[in-house]
Amino acid sequence: MNQPTEPPRARLKPGPVWELITRRNMSQNELARKAEISSGYLSQLISGRKYPSAEVRRKLQAALEVERFEEIFVMEYGDD
Repeated sequence: MNQPTEPPRARLKPGPVWELITRRNMSQNELARKAEISSGYLSQLISGRKYPSAEVRRKLQAALEVERFEEIFVMEYGDD
């Protein structure tokens, strides 16, 4: 029985995030400010270079007024 080598991680979905930013007439810097993270870190999340912690995920959902996790995040598993 093989077990995954890494725990699952949540990745930000860039397409829906950009759509929400545009729809709310907000800049990437404004989103970072509202989510209380640096604009550089947000850029890394959007590009997929970093994975957000649970706290950052909650802050991004609140800043973008998103209730459902799946709207802006996707779970990735190490054995994919």
